Amino acid sequence: MTVSEKSIVKKLMVIMQTIKGQTLDEERALYGSRDLEATDCRFDGPADGESAFKESSNIRVNDCFFNLRYPFWHDKGLRISGSEMTEACRAALWYSEDIEIVNTKLHGIKALRECANVRIEGCDIISPEFGWSVRGINMKDTGVQSEYFMMRSDHLSFDNVKLKGKYSFQYITDSVFTNCEFDTKDAFWHAKNTVVRDSLVKGEYLAWYCENVTFENCTMIGTQPLCYCRGLKLINCRMVDCDLAFEKSDVEADIISSVLSIKNPRSGRITAESVGEIIMDDPEAKGTVCDISGNNRS
Repeated sequence: MTVSEKSIVKKLMVIMQTIKGQTLDEERALYGSRDLEATDCRFDGPADGESAFKESSNIRVNDCFFNLRYPFWHDKGLRISGSEMTEACRAALWYSEDIEIVNTKLHGIKALRECANVRIEGCDIISPEFGWSVRGINMKDTGVQSEYFMMRSDHLSFDNVKLKGKYSFQYITDSVFTNCEFDTKDAFWHAKNTVVRDSLVKGEYLAWYCENVTFENCTMIGTQPLCYCRGLKLINCRMVDCDLAFEKSDVEADIISSVLSIKNPRSGRITAESVGEIIMDDPEAKGTVCDISGNNRS
Protein backbone atom coordinates (compact mmCIF):
# COMPACT_ATOMS: atom_id res chain seq x y z
CA MET A 1 0.00 0.00 0.00
CA THR A 2 1.38 3.42 -0.97
CA VAL A 3 1.79 6.30 1.46
CA SER A 4 -1.11 8.09 -0.24
CA GLU A 5 -3.39 5.03 0.10
CA LYS A 6 -2.47 4.65 3.77
CA SER A 7 -3.38 8.30 4.32
CA ILE A 8 -6.81 7.77 2.73
CA VAL A 9 -7.47 4.68 4.83
CA LYS A 10 -6.46 6.54 7.98
CA LYS A 11 -8.89 9.34 7.20
CA LEU A 12 -11.72 6.86 6.59
CA MET A 13 -11.07 5.29 9.99
CA VAL A 14 -11.65 8.56 11.86
CA ILE A 15 -14.55 8.22 14.27
CA MET A 16 -16.63 11.40 14.34
CA GLN A 17 -17.96 12.67 17.63
CA THR A 18 -21.57 13.77 17.17
CA ILE A 19 -23.84 16.32 18.82
CA LYS A 20 -27.47 16.78 17.87
CA GLY A 21 -30.34 19.11 18.76
CA GLN A 22 -28.32 21.25 21.16
CA THR A 23 -28.48 25.00 21.77
CA LEU A 24 -25.09 26.59 22.48
CA ASP A 25 -24.56 30.26 23.28
CA GLU A 26 -21.45 30.36 25.44
CA GLU A 27 -18.11 31.88 24.39
CA ARG A 28 -16.03 29.47 22.26
CA ALA A 29 -18.61 26.75 22.80
CA LEU A 30 -16.76 24.11 20.77
CA TYR A 31 -13.32 25.69 20.62
CA GLY A 32 -10.57 23.50 19.21
CA SER A 33 -12.89 20.62 18.30
CA ARG A 34 -11.58 17.77 16.19
CA ASP A 35 -13.57 15.25 14.11
CA LEU A 36 -16.94 16.60 15.18
CA GLU A 37 -20.35 16.45 13.48
CA ALA A 38 -23.07 18.86 14.62
CA THR A 39 -26.64 18.31 13.40
CA ASP A 40 -29.77 20.37 14.05
CA CYS A 41 -28.03 22.62 16.57
CA ARG A 42 -28.64 26.30 17.37
CA PHE A 43 -25.83 28.72 18.11
CA ASP A 44 -27.90 31.40 19.76
CA GLY A 45 -28.97 32.56 23.19
CA PRO A 46 -28.58 35.10 26.01
CA ALA A 47 -24.92 34.37 26.77
CA ASP A 48 -24.19 35.87 23.32
CA GLY A 49 -20.88 34.04 23.00
CA GLU A 50 -18.54 34.30 20.03
CA SER A 51 -16.22 32.01 18.07
CA ALA A 52 -18.08 28.72 18.50
CA PHE A 53 -15.77 26.55 16.36
CA LYS A 54 -12.57 28.59 16.48
CA GLU A 55 -9.35 26.67 15.69
CA SER A 56 -11.16 23.44 14.91
CA SER A 57 -10.56 20.78 12.25
CA ASN A 58 -12.54 18.13 10.38
CA ILE A 59 -15.93 19.61 11.25
CA ARG A 60 -19.29 18.64 9.73
CA VAL A 61 -22.26 20.96 10.25
CA ASN A 62 -25.72 19.87 9.10
CA ASP A 63 -29.01 21.79 9.36
CA CYS A 64 -27.73 24.21 12.00
CA PHE A 65 -28.70 27.79 12.88
CA PHE A 66 -26.08 30.46 13.58
CA ASN A 67 -27.10 33.77 15.15
CA LEU A 68 -23.82 34.61 16.89
CA ARG A 69 -20.57 36.14 15.66
CA TYR A 70 -17.35 34.66 14.24
CA PRO A 71 -18.24 30.94 14.36
CA PHE A 72 -15.54 29.57 12.01
CA TRP A 73 -12.11 31.20 12.42
CA HIS A 74 -8.80 29.41 11.85
CA ASP A 75 -10.53 26.15 10.90
CA LYS A 76 -9.30 23.44 8.57
CA GLY A 77 -11.56 20.86 6.92
CA LEU A 78 -15.07 22.30 7.22
CA ARG A 79 -18.30 20.99 5.65
CA ILE A 80 -21.51 22.99 6.10
CA SER A 81 -24.84 21.92 4.59
CA GLY A 82 -28.49 22.94 4.91
CA SER A 83 -27.69 25.62 7.48
CA GLU A 84 -28.46 29.29 8.11
CA MET A 85 -26.19 32.13 9.17
CA THR A 86 -28.29 35.18 10.02
CA GLU A 87 -27.50 38.87 9.67
CA ALA A 88 -26.25 38.77 13.27
CA CYS A 89 -23.71 36.09 12.34
CA ARG A 90 -20.98 38.56 11.40
CA ALA A 91 -17.64 37.60 9.86
CA ALA A 92 -18.58 33.93 9.88
CA LEU A 93 -15.55 32.38 8.15
CA TRP A 94 -12.07 33.93 8.41
CA TYR A 95 -8.56 32.47 8.08
CA SER A 96 -9.90 28.99 7.27
CA GLU A 97 -9.17 26.46 4.52
CA ASP A 98 -10.60 23.37 2.85
CA ILE A 99 -14.20 24.51 3.08
CA GLU A 100 -17.39 23.19 1.50
CA ILE A 101 -20.70 25.05 1.89
CA VAL A 102 -23.84 23.58 0.29
CA ASN A 103 -27.51 24.68 0.34
CA THR A 104 -26.85 27.24 3.04
CA LYS A 105 -27.92 30.85 3.75
CA LEU A 106 -24.99 33.18 4.42
CA HIS A 107 -26.59 36.47 5.46
CA GLY A 108 -23.99 38.06 7.74
CA ILE A 109 -21.62 40.84 6.75
CA LYS A 110 -17.96 40.13 5.92
CA ALA A 111 -18.21 36.36 5.52
CA LEU A 112 -15.34 34.38 4.00
CA ARG A 113 -12.18 36.44 4.38
CA GLU A 114 -8.56 35.29 4.03
CA CYS A 115 -9.74 31.73 3.30
CA ALA A 116 -8.44 29.12 0.84
CA ASN A 117 -9.75 26.14 -1.12
CA VAL A 118 -13.47 26.82 -0.92
CA ARG A 119 -16.46 25.22 -2.68
CA ILE A 120 -19.89 26.87 -2.52
CA GLU A 121 -22.93 25.35 -4.23
CA GLY A 122 -26.66 26.05 -4.11
CA CYS A 123 -26.31 28.83 -1.55
CA ASP A 124 -28.06 32.13 -0.86
CA ILE A 125 -25.58 34.88 -0.03
CA ILE A 126 -26.61 38.30 1.30
CA SER A 127 -23.35 39.67 2.66
CA PRO A 128 -21.61 43.01 2.09
CA GLU A 129 -17.84 42.66 1.73
CA PHE A 130 -18.04 38.94 1.05
CA GLY A 131 -15.02 36.91 -0.02
CA TRP A 132 -12.09 39.29 0.44
CA SER A 133 -8.60 37.89 -0.16
CA VAL A 134 -9.78 34.35 -0.84
CA ARG A 135 -7.34 32.01 -2.58
CA GLY A 136 -9.22 29.49 -4.70
CA ILE A 137 -13.01 29.38 -4.67
CA ASN A 138 -15.39 27.33 -6.79
CA MET A 139 -18.93 28.75 -6.71
CA LYS A 140 -21.88 27.17 -8.53
CA ASP A 141 -25.67 27.63 -8.75
CA THR A 142 -25.69 30.41 -6.18
CA GLY A 143 -27.44 33.77 -5.75
CA VAL A 144 -25.56 36.72 -4.30
CA GLN A 145 -26.33 40.21 -3.01
CA SER A 146 -23.14 41.98 -2.00
CA GLU A 147 -21.03 45.12 -2.18
CA TYR A 148 -17.27 44.87 -2.76
CA PHE A 149 -17.81 41.19 -3.57
CA MET A 150 -14.66 39.00 -3.83
CA MET A 151 -12.22 41.92 -3.62
CA ARG A 152 -8.50 41.02 -3.97
CA SER A 153 -9.23 37.31 -4.43
CA ASP A 154 -7.63 34.93 -6.91
CA HIS A 155 -8.27 31.68 -8.76
CA LEU A 156 -12.06 32.04 -8.77
CA SER A 157 -14.15 29.59 -10.80
CA PHE A 158 -17.84 30.56 -11.03
CA ASP A 159 -20.64 28.76 -12.90
CA ASN A 160 -24.29 29.88 -12.93
CA VAL A 161 -23.88 32.57 -10.30
CA LYS A 162 -26.38 35.44 -10.20
CA LEU A 163 -25.08 38.60 -8.53
CA LYS A 164 -26.73 41.89 -7.57
CA GLY A 165 -24.38 44.44 -6.08
CA LYS A 166 -21.71 47.10 -6.50
CA TYR A 167 -17.92 47.23 -6.84
CA SER A 168 -17.56 43.50 -7.48
CA PHE A 169 -14.45 41.49 -8.43
CA GLN A 170 -12.05 44.38 -7.94
CA TYR A 171 -8.35 43.45 -8.02
CA ILE A 172 -9.06 39.76 -8.70
CA THR A 173 -6.61 37.60 -10.65
CA ASP A 174 -6.49 34.29 -12.56
CA SER A 175 -10.23 33.64 -12.64
CA VAL A 176 -12.92 32.16 -14.90
CA PHE A 177 -16.66 32.93 -14.96
CA THR A 178 -19.15 30.93 -17.04
CA ASN A 179 -22.92 31.21 -17.55
CA CYS A 180 -23.28 33.99 -14.96
CA GLU A 181 -25.50 37.05 -14.55
CA PHE A 182 -23.89 40.07 -12.92
CA ASP A 183 -25.84 43.28 -12.22
CA THR A 184 -23.13 45.33 -10.56
CA LYS A 185 -21.43 48.66 -11.21
CA ASP A 186 -17.66 49.21 -11.26
CA ALA A 187 -17.10 45.47 -11.68
CA PHE A 188 -13.73 43.89 -12.53
CA TRP A 189 -11.71 47.06 -11.87
CA HIS A 190 -7.99 46.22 -11.93
CA ALA A 191 -8.79 42.54 -12.66
CA LYS A 192 -5.96 40.53 -14.22
CA ASN A 193 -5.76 37.30 -16.21
CA THR A 194 -9.51 36.68 -16.17
CA VAL A 195 -12.02 35.17 -18.62
CA VAL A 196 -15.80 35.76 -18.62
CA ARG A 197 -17.78 33.45 -20.93
CA ASP A 198 -21.44 33.08 -21.94
CA SER A 199 -22.49 35.66 -19.37
CA LEU A 200 -24.55 38.82 -18.91
CA VAL A 201 -22.73 41.73 -17.30
CA LYS A 202 -24.86 44.77 -16.53
CA GLY A 203 -23.60 47.94 -14.84
CA GLU A 204 -21.82 51.23 -15.29
CA TYR A 205 -18.05 51.59 -15.78
CA LEU A 206 -17.25 47.95 -16.42
CA ALA A 207 -13.71 46.66 -15.97
CA TRP A 208 -11.67 49.87 -15.92
CA TYR A 209 -7.91 49.43 -15.53
CA CYS A 210 -8.10 45.67 -16.13
CA GLU A 211 -5.24 43.68 -17.67
CA ASN A 212 -5.41 40.55 -19.85
CA VAL A 213 -9.18 40.15 -19.44
CA THR A 214 -11.30 38.38 -22.07
CA PHE A 215 -15.07 38.50 -22.54
CA GLU A 216 -16.37 35.72 -24.81
CA ASN A 217 -19.98 35.28 -25.99
CA CYS A 218 -21.08 37.88 -23.44
CA THR A 219 -23.64 40.66 -23.36
CA MET A 220 -22.54 43.90 -21.70
CA ILE A 221 -24.99 46.62 -20.70
CA GLY A 222 -24.17 50.09 -19.38
CA THR A 223 -22.34 53.34 -19.87
CA GLN A 224 -18.58 53.87 -20.31
CA PRO A 225 -17.33 50.29 -20.25
CA LEU A 226 -13.81 48.95 -20.64
CA CYS A 227 -11.63 52.04 -20.29
CA TYR A 228 -7.89 52.25 -19.48
CA CYS A 229 -7.47 48.50 -20.14
CA ARG A 230 -4.43 46.53 -21.25
CA GLY A 231 -4.62 43.28 -23.23
CA LEU A 232 -8.42 43.44 -23.43
CA LYS A 233 -10.27 41.01 -25.74
CA LEU A 234 -13.93 40.77 -26.73
CA ILE A 235 -14.94 37.70 -28.73
CA ASN A 236 -18.43 37.47 -30.23
CA CYS A 237 -19.92 39.91 -27.72
CA ARG A 238 -22.96 42.18 -27.68
CA MET A 239 -23.00 45.70 -26.23
CA VAL A 240 -26.27 47.35 -25.16
CA ASP A 241 -26.56 51.03 -24.16
CA CYS A 242 -22.76 51.25 -24.18
CA ASP A 243 -21.38 54.71 -24.88
CA LEU A 244 -17.88 56.21 -24.61
CA ALA A 245 -16.46 52.70 -24.65
CA PHE A 246 -12.79 51.66 -24.72
CA GLU A 247 -11.27 55.04 -23.80
CA LYS A 248 -7.47 54.72 -23.65
CA SER A 249 -7.63 50.91 -23.88
CA ASP A 250 -5.46 48.44 -25.76
CA VAL A 251 -8.18 46.22 -27.20
CA GLU A 252 -9.05 43.59 -29.79
CA ALA A 253 -12.83 43.38 -30.05
CA ASP A 254 -15.32 41.46 -32.17
CA ILE A 255 -18.74 42.96 -31.40
CA ILE A 256 -21.86 41.47 -33.01
CA SER A 257 -24.10 44.42 -32.18
CA SER A 258 -24.14 48.18 -32.52
CA VAL A 259 -22.26 50.42 -30.07
CA LEU A 260 -23.56 53.87 -29.14
CA SER A 261 -20.12 55.47 -29.11
CA ILE A 262 -16.43 54.61 -28.93
CA LYS A 263 -13.88 57.07 -27.58
CA ASN A 264 -10.11 57.21 -28.09
CA PRO A 265 -9.02 53.56 -28.02
CA ARG A 266 -5.27 53.62 -27.43
CA SER A 267 -4.40 50.67 -29.71
CA GLY A 268 -5.83 47.57 -31.37
CA ARG A 269 -8.82 46.92 -33.59
CA ILE A 270 -12.53 47.10 -32.79
CA THR A 271 -15.04 45.58 -35.18
CA ALA A 272 -18.73 46.25 -34.57
CA GLU A 273 -21.98 45.85 -36.48
CA SER A 274 -22.29 49.63 -36.34
CA VAL A 275 -21.12 52.55 -34.21
CA GLY A 276 -23.27 55.60 -33.54
CA GLU A 277 -20.33 57.94 -32.87
CA ILE A 278 -16.56 57.60 -32.97
CA ILE A 279 -14.65 60.18 -30.93
CA MET A 280 -10.95 60.47 -31.76
CA ASP A 281 -9.75 63.73 -30.20
CA ASP A 282 -6.64 62.41 -28.43
CA PRO A 283 -3.43 62.29 -30.52
CA GLU A 284 -2.32 59.21 -28.57
CA ALA A 285 -5.40 57.26 -29.67
CA LYS A 286 -4.15 54.89 -32.40
CA GLY A 287 -6.81 52.18 -32.29
CA THR A 288 -8.93 51.44 -35.34
CA VAL A 289 -12.70 51.02 -35.49
CA CYS A 290 -14.25 49.00 -38.34
CA ASP A 291 -17.75 48.02 -39.29
CA ILE A 292 -18.69 44.38 -39.75
CA SER A 293 -17.66 44.42 -43.42
CA GLY A 294 -14.16 45.50 -42.46
CA ASN A 295 -14.43 49.14 -43.51
CA ASN A 296 -12.33 51.46 -41.39
CA ARG A 297 -14.55 53.94 -39.52
CA SER A 298 -11.93 55.65 -37.35
